[in-house]
Amino acid sequence: MTGFARSQGVSGPYAWTWEIKSVNAKGFDLRLRVPQGWDSVEQPARVRAAEGFSRGTLQATLSVEREGVVPQVRVNEPVLEAVLATLKQLQDRIDADPPRLDGILAIKGVIDVVDAEERESEKRTAEVSIVAGFEAALKSLAQMRKHEGAALGKILSERLAEISALAGRADAAPGRKPEAVKKRLAEQIAVLTDSGRFDADRLHQEAILLAAKADVREELDRLAAHVAQALSLIAGGGAIGRKLDFLSQELNRESNTLCAKSNDVELTNIGLELKTVVEQFREQVQNLE
Repeated sequence: MTGFARSQGVSGPYAWTWEIKSVNAKGFDLRLRVPQGWDSVEQPARVRAAEGFSRGTLQATLSVEREGVVPQVRVNEPVLEAVLATLKQLQDRIDADPPRLDGILAIKGVIDVVDAEERESEKRTAEVSIVAGFEAALKSLAQMRKHEGAALGKILSERLAEISALAGRADAAPGRKPEAVKKRLAEQIAVLTDSGRFDADRLHQEAILLAAKADVREELDRLAAHVAQALSLIAGGGAIGRKLDFLSQELNRESNTLCAKSNDVELTNIGLELKTVVEQFREQVQNLE
């Protein structure tokens, strides 16, 4: 399921922002990006994401800035001593004006401008705040996905209603009536008689085969059972994507068997239409949690 969430906050000198994007996927995958030095928040973030989601690819990005920190100027004593020693050696060899302070300080490496050292306690507090912010972003994402899931639930219920209606049409198809079965059996007997190969055993086998093909009661009953179970799962809510995915495979299997058994044009057409609706149902199920 798709979605987007963002959370931000401040802890001491640290300002942080989480951005989470979600896209459809059969399984669950969290792709986490954190700045250097903040690896400690990765493990608790993964645990919280796995607790709240079972399907989808989540792309989470953390950005952290350290604000209100006054830079510190440090003199690199070893470099400065080396520069002064070199200048002293060159005084008697080169006729030049005495070196100025600004010139010496401009030499690379003599002066370092660095941020104030981080306090371990402030960083630990910020890590706790960042993990809590990630959890808040996950809740916001889950809410967005819940709204999408409600809309998908209506679409899936409509598809299941179509499947149920098609199963009803298949049950009432003229080709399944005893009169139609008797007619096809009579036609088969006529073919065998005209060919001069009339055989009682062969006739018995043909009758059994014809009756078996005409009997799709089992497939229709299973279709009805799968539809009822799918509707129950949708009504119950929760993480039902994997279960509905399994049921869509079962619905497809029954519709395939219905087409294979059919020896009636109308029943075959119903079976093909049924396969189309089942495939539409399966595609939508891939978007569910």
